[in-house]
Amino acid sequence: MSELPQELPLDALYGNRFTATEAALKRALWRVLVHDFFQRYVPRDGTVIDLGAGSCEFINEVSAAVRIAVDLNPATRSSAAPGVRVLLTRSDRMDSLADGSVDTVFTSNFFEHLETKSALLSTLAECHRVLRPGGRLVVLMPNIRYLPGRYWDYLDHHLPLTHLSVGEALELEGFEVVESVARFLPYTVKDARLPVRPALVRLYLRMPLAWRFLGRQMLVVGRRR
Repeated sequence: MSELPQELPLDALYGNRFTATEAALKRALWRVLVHDFFQRYVPRDGTVIDLGAGSCEFINEVSAAVRIAVDLNPATRSSAAPGVRVLLTRSDRMDSLADGSVDTVFTSNFFEHLETKSALLSTLAECHRVLRPGGRLVVLMPNIRYLPGRYWDYLDHHLPLTHLSVGEALELEGFEVVESVARFLPYTVKDARLPVRPALVRLYLRMPLAWRFLGRQMLVVGRRR
């Protein structure tokens, strides 16, 4: 993650959050999510950033010519697959990346960890800088509208956002919102009602009607103007 208070021990915090079984479930979940859904946003011959990459479940699975994991947690280096470049830097200071050099910025369960709305806008501005014109920022994160209390069960959650407030922030920083799904994925594998099995995940992705009842995370896609 990026922009978390320095007193929070990131490696210990995230290392203790999921059991080995839950971590394996997450990897299985992301394998299906990437191959059956999120790959559509990433050109296979392009450059993709996983912002707040954490354990690298997304970036390890996605196909692209250049894959970059951005995080402050040093443990990200050991999670990244061969061929994934790791940048240990803040989300608003990706200085080693040139202007307009990236096709897609993907971020999952990250923006809620930023401490202020100013930090969010600074991060979006930096994403705008590194993206090429027409490049996309894909945001997956909890929607506070559907998680009023459970949102605060995690020590590092700071910034409550909805699909509308994320869209507003994107527009302020030069993005056009091209997709906004208020209810997309369930919240977490820690309390999944059904076992996380590849076949069930694929079935869920093909049934948008189910998203309306089970979805607690939003999907918002912005295109760089």
